[in-house]
Amino acid sequence: MRHILHFAMCIAFALAGTLSAHAFDVITAPENVNAVNMTGVVDVVPGEDGKVQLSTAPGEDGIIRRIEVLASEGGTNPNWALFALRNDSDVQIERLVVAPFFRLPGSGVFRPDLGAERIKFLTPSAGLRPTRLTDREADVFEVVIDPGATVTFVAELASDTLPELYLWRPDAYRDYVNSFTLFRGVVLGVAALAAVFLTIMFVVKGRGIFPATAAFSWAVLTYLLTDFGVLGPLLGISNGAVQPFRAAAEAGIATTLFGFLFIYLNLHRWHLRFIHLALALLVVFLMLFGFAFFQPSIAATVARLVLALLGLTGFFLILLLALRGYDRAVLLVPTWIIYIAWLFYAWMVVTGQVSNDVAQPAVAGGLVLIVMLLGFTSVQHAFSEGQVSIGTLSEVERRALALTGSGDFVFDWNIERDRVAVSDELGTRLGERRGALRGSIKRWLDRVHAEDRDRFRTAFDTLVELRRGKVSADVRLTAHDGTYRTFRMRVKPVLGGDGQVNRIVGTLQDVTEDRASRQRLLHDAVHDSLTGLPNKQLFLDRLERSLVRSRQPNGHKPAVFLIDIDRFMELEERVGHSAADSVLLAISRRIARIMRPLDTVARLGGDQFGVILASEQAAGKIAETAEQIRKALKSPFNFGDRDLSLTASIGVTIFDGNPVAAPEVLRDAELAMYYAKRLGGDRIEAFRASARSIAAYSKASEEDLDRGLRQGELAVQFQPIMDIHSGTIAGCEALMRWNHPQRGLVPPEEFVPLAERSGMMERLGRLAFEQAAGQAREWASQFALPDEFFVSVNLSPTQLATETLLNDMRALVSDNRQLARHLKLEVTESQVMSNPEHSAYVLHALRALGLGLALDDFGTGNSSLSYLHRFPFDTIKIPAPFVQLSDESGISHTQVPIIRSIVTLASELDMSVVAEGVETIDEVERLQQLNCQYAQGFAFGAAMSGPELGKRLASQFTGR
Repeated sequence: MRHILHFAMCIAFALAGTLSAHAFDVITAPENVNAVNMTGVVDVVPGEDGKVQLSTAPGEDGIIRRIEVLASEGGTNPNWALFALRNDSDVQIERLVVAPFFRLPGSGVFRPDLGAERIKFLTPSAGLRPTRLTDREADVFEVVIDPGATVTFVAELASDTLPELYLWRPDAYRDYVNSFTLFRGVVLGVAALAAVFLTIMFVVKGRGIFPATAAFSWAVLTYLLTDFGVLGPLLGISNGAVQPFRAAAEAGIATTLFGFLFIYLNLHRWHLRFIHLALALLVVFLMLFGFAFFQPSIAATVARLVLALLGLTGFFLILLLALRGYDRAVLLVPTWIIYIAWLFYAWMVVTGQVSNDVAQPAVAGGLVLIVMLLGFTSVQHAFSEGQVSIGTLSEVERRALALTGSGDFVFDWNIERDRVAVSDELGTRLGERRGALRGSIKRWLDRVHAEDRDRFRTAFDTLVELRRGKVSADVRLTAHDGTYRTFRMRVKPVLGGDGQVNRIVGTLQDVTEDRASRQRLLHDAVHDSLTGLPNKQLFLDRLERSLVRSRQPNGHKPAVFLIDIDRFMELEERVGHSAADSVLLAISRRIARIMRPLDTVARLGGDQFGVILASEQAAGKIAETAEQIRKALKSPFNFGDRDLSLTASIGVTIFDGNPVAAPEVLRDAELAMYYAKRLGGDRIEAFRASARSIAAYSKASEEDLDRGLRQGELAVQFQPIMDIHSGTIAGCEALMRWNHPQRGLVPPEEFVPLAERSGMMERLGRLAFEQAAGQAREWASQFALPDEFFVSVNLSPTQLATETLLNDMRALVSDNRQLARHLKLEVTESQVMSNPEHSAYVLHALRALGLGLALDDFGTGNSSLSYLHRFPFDTIKIPAPFVQLSDESGISHTQVPIIRSIVTLASELDMSVVAEGVETIDEVERLQQLNCQYAQGFAFGAAMSGPELGKRLASQFTGR
């Protein structure tokens, strides 16, 4: 049953006074304080017939309101916790209300609080409903308080009391939880390792002391699993319902500790009644273990009292036996003193005299320390009668000499003497004085990088325990100057006469440079060289893994952004390639600053960036993040003495759980981005399912184009270029046409961009050049072409940037060198300036083959006269907007001087000029007056097939 919240505003203070009310100590949520303990100011009141009525704390308007909250389940009458929070700041704040399931400090000795679920529901008097967050060890609610607001909260309790309640900053609470993760992992690892080790020792040695010690270790491990919130999820229950297991674990610790003490001290040898007493107590303890699942608090009380009793009686018993010279008791004295100290500290914790954050972890760590000490005492006694042999030193020396000959550094740890010896050359390599690396293993471990230290220690412990095997691992050692060098360590244990490990020997090989090179190669393979961001390959890999995680229960579904900078090519032409790279670097940093650690920012290529947003799940937050990116990119970029303004089109898609691959999700975001560009750019568009049909149509079009290229559906047609002074055909331009079997003639405006998007532009350009060259060869064989006759072919940006262009041109003209003078390649200004150095090299190489070069669309881009002497052009083509003079353009009065200037300049540079887009006789006459020699356009005829133009050429050259 959901909460039913009824608000009633008090009309007058008299009416408010007639009703029962609770006075609140309003808690002001501080801005810079990580956590506030609200336990002392929370009112816990009983319910009345399954509900509670109260008056809220005064709001910012001073009005006290009357509210009533019903229990979530009918027929129940829970207790209620009441508190009020105030936000004195001028911004909305988010805080976490945290009620821990279990806290050892203050839990008590008699009928202790073993933990429970604390809060069922949290109801505010105003504002947004608190959101329950998943947490293994507490009831956590996220609350949002508006600026200046005072909100009264009513918590329906799952138990009768609320021992502790905290108000946390969200980031601080996450840091608080994470701060104990490593400690808990180490403690659990040590406890588990001790339990396994002692169990193995029992199997190997068969001594009765080892199963007793191992049982105690397993009991401690079970308690730690329960205390650290691991056991509940393993058993499929909430950590708020593990009270029986916690009580059983405490009973198990008491039982196994009693068993250890009895077996270790051999009390059964002192008197037969001790055996009877021990068996009776064992039965009682086993019954206590089962009783924990029915009355956990009573069982925990008995277990804690037994632990205290064992500490006191055991101390006097051990002291008595030690004074009589019993060696086992003497070995146990230091450990039992530490156990007594642990009992005293644990008593201070459970009684609440020590209640800081490290109190509970300290009790757990103390338990593990006791396990280690008891295990060490057992092992020490078990092997006290054995003799240790150093081994055959001559064999060790021979192996050391052989290893020295390999060029590696020798490593030798004498475990018995705890002394590490290494080659003097290793000290020289690290910049240390002779003998500085020799000493105890602890001193040597201090030189190991902190991240490698645990792995190094674990590897050595494993060798000692297993007494076989070998280790091959990379470790980083500190040099004298504070830097780290990486060494590959290969070591193995050497056994003594008793079969135990008495030393670990091996080699160290300096692999610093190799590892740095490998890491650099790995980084460069999946990162963009300019921005350092992940590239498309790594982006798709992370997206694929994110999709896999999202399909798991409670998995977070990622959102994907595709960001494309609007009109970036124009900016690059305006400011240059190097400056454009600087802008891209600044763009990447602005986007990265908005992202959180869980998110990924990548440069997908050119001016496109991708984002995997995993830190936000709500659609509103996702949209807010996209808007932040858009605004960040729209802010001016300071470049020298001027500001550059950019806009971006952002496509957004949210994974819907369907079984799709990462490239398909990215394609959805790309479609959304193109839709944003189609609407004018500088906007954010979410992916629509209808766009998939557009993608399918685009894919079908790509397949059609590929089929058309293979089946010869695409062919060039030729538009004549006229000498307007003589009226003869001076050349022609090859224009590609696609005759589709179903759709008919497909315009170039459609299939040329399709070829560029699908990566088929290089094939299309090669086909156009091959057909144009073939037609020119055919005309040359039919009639004598004048030397100045040319066939122009347009080069695409893709072709000019490829490394295969020169090889293709060489192959086409190698068989007929005379053909090259009739072929002319057209490139635009923007193509040339996209990579000026590469373009200059390619164009000079093409010119050396005898091919002509024309600068197309001169004057429409970032025109510079430096092009005319930097690149080997022999022809300038004036675009149609300059030629088609019309008053509608508003600039007709400037066109004539511009054309006259271009013609004059070309004449001085010994270059030809071709005017494009000539459609009327008036335009032809005007060009004649301006001394422009060549022109093309519909005034002289549309593009035609090769045979048709061949007839006109035959008529012109042969008179037929």
